[in-house]
Amino acid sequence: MTNNQLAPWRSPLSRALHLNRSQPYSRYLQLATVRTDGRPANRTVVFRGFLENTNQLQIITDSRSEKIPQIERQPWIEACWYFTKTREQFRLLGKLSVVGVNDADENLQKARRLVWHNLSDAARSQFAWPTPGQPRDESSAFSNSPLSASEPLANFCLLLLNSERVEHLELRGEPQNRWCYSLDESQGWLVEQINP
Repeated sequence: MTNNQLAPWRSPLSRALHLNRSQPYSRYLQLATVRTDGRPANRTVVFRGFLENTNQLQIITDSRSEKIPQIERQPWIEACWYFTKTREQFRLLGKLSVVGVNDADENLQKARRLVWHNLSDAARSQFAWPTPGQPRDESSAFSNSPLSASEPLANFCLLLLNSERVEHLELRGEPQNRWCYSLDESQGWLVEQINP
């Protein structure tokens, strides 16, 4: 379900991002998926903002990475985000969708091009490197030559996290504070304060 109304968890998350903005790593979050063999996979990804007028987090990946078959087989993921300065954690449960070169939705293609454009030259150049996760061949080219900022490479994918449950834990204070935001198809976002 895509809901154009901003979720109530967006405000505390935006506040955490703002208060931790002096720490570049505050844009890093952990993303857990399930491998095709049923085993867990966890990695660090970079938050690339929200898809315009939605609650969907934007993340990027290479279509050649092992994440893609994992997501296509099992789109449910959980992300965990910890902010050190304000000592708070967000856990986001939801489904990932992949916006690749062949996605027919022009608005999503526009978002994909915008995220590509906003990457640094060094980040864009990584998509021209050899296939991620394959044995390293020393003769392979790992060039950092600048690529066009206007048109993404075909293997550049935008991932959209559509959260259905978000937990926010403030580790400061005694007792600590914890909230659960859950999306109900008929009622929208429900908010409940729960025990830490």
